[in-house]
Amino acid sequence: MSDVWQTEADVLVLGGGPAAAWAALHARAAGAEVVLVDKGYCGTSGATAPSGTGVWYVAPEAEARAKAKASREALGGHLADHRWMDRVLEQTYANMERLAVEGRYPFPVDPVTGAQLRTGVQGPEYMRRMRAWIRRAGVRILDHSPALELLVDADGVVRGAAGFQRQLGREYRIAAGAVVLATGGCAFLSGALGTNVNTGDGALMAAEVGARFSGMEFSNAYAIVAKGSTITKTAYYGYATFFRQDGSVLEGAGSQRGRSVIARALLSERVFAQLDRADAAVRERMRLGQPNFFLQFDRRGIDPFRERFEVDMLAEGTVRGTGGIDVLDDDCSTSVPGLFAAGDAATRERICGGFTGGGSHNSAWAMSSGSWAGAGAARFALRGRPEAAGLRGTGRAGLRPSGGAAVDAESVLEAARAELIPFEKNFLRHGDRVRPALAALDGVWGSAVAGLDGAAAGDGGVRARQAAAITAVGRLMYTSTLARTETRGMSKRADHPELDPAQRHHVLCGGVDAVWTGTAVAS
Repeated sequence: MSDVWQTEADVLVLGGGPAAAWAALHARAAGAEVVLVDKGYCGTSGATAPSGTGVWYVAPEAEARAKAKASREALGGHLADHRWMDRVLEQTYANMERLAVEGRYPFPVDPVTGAQLRTGVQGPEYMRRMRAWIRRAGVRILDHSPALELLVDADGVVRGAAGFQRQLGREYRIAAGAVVLATGGCAFLSGALGTNVNTGDGALMAAEVGARFSGMEFSNAYAIVAKGSTITKTAYYGYATFFRQDGSVLEGAGSQRGRSVIARALLSERVFAQLDRADAAVRERMRLGQPNFFLQFDRRGIDPFRERFEVDMLAEGTVRGTGGIDVLDDDCSTSVPGLFAAGDAATRERICGGFTGGGSHNSAWAMSSGSWAGAGAARFALRGRPEAAGLRGTGRAGLRPSGGAAVDAESVLEAARAELIPFEKNFLRHGDRVRPALAALDGVWGSAVAGLDGAAAGDGGVRARQAAAITAVGRLMYTSTLARTETRGMSKRADHPELDPAQRHHVLCGGVDAVWTGTAVAS
């Protein structure tokens, strides 16, 4: 262990997006010494940093908040919890005030009322301000330092993490009183903007220590994109008309309820779109709100409002899905002592049920769950730090192979993505396609456990764990999908096309070698 860099903290935050930043801020405010480790560069990595995002920000008025809560209840399959929605609306409102004052975020101002407009943020500026804010608060940030495994004490309490500092070329080991997993979701390295760090690392680490998951069947989000693009602003396609390859209108296609129509068409032909339903005022707002969305068209000399362009669909998985690590209490504690979860790594069913989109609820959940997890972790950690010498690592696949035929990370990744990326398997779901995909992933996992070894390869360990994590997330997803024999939220089953009132429950799951499922009554 002499060549491993070691340190300790009260609270260790894994991740570098908004949930991680808010967790670090609130843990620090609660009196904890905090270290934050990010796979990339905190402030620029993750799905929020590269673009604008809406925020579920609603004034504390009873009628307005009731309407806000009702807006997606049916879409989410009536699985959301009104108490959690109320908590998120309240915490988000408070956090946005703090962001304006303490975080010094320059919200735009309504020219008529003079009031700040707080229903959205520009990701680059938002995360730049959050990084500066948590540094002022005294949080230690370790960039380019992906965590590879959690550390536990003799009682199985999560007490830190070990990983690799890529730029320094050294391993690290951090002992902590508690850990917040805010590592984001898993988009299977689909190429969606900002998701190159979202490979399910936190989910794998949580599963290895026995954490429970919820709603993993609601992890099949796909975004509409211009062909060859990485920019997934599906909301803008609400102003689009879609066309078949022969120029006829693709009836029923849309950004919210009609994506399956687009997906089915794409299996046999090219599909085109034109943002012809946006008037002049809307066009101006769109360009101001998401300038990077239009950069791709400007560079190609395309006017997307007046010309048709080819579209495709990109997988966003749990980044835009709602499934994740289950949170058991108001402080976002998990089923494993010492481990807290926030943001896309945690289940978002509490406020969205089985459906969500980009931004809005996701942004509100990130800042709210991050705040609660950070404060909760601080309370837990301040009971006392562990002895670093008594901690053990819990990582297996990609770190400590059990012995068998050697496999490399790229082959594992390629095999897993072949079952998770194609929307005819993951989006247009049918048991006859999901079952063989799951069986294939089980085989990939067995190979990874036996022969995937990145422990002695420095940065190779990061790639090995990414491959194992994507495989593990896929197995949790598909096992949960088969357990929900109905169509609810975003998990639509062609072989079970109707909503079943008897299945208004949460599907729980967990495990690594053997994945289990169960149910919990929805509130």
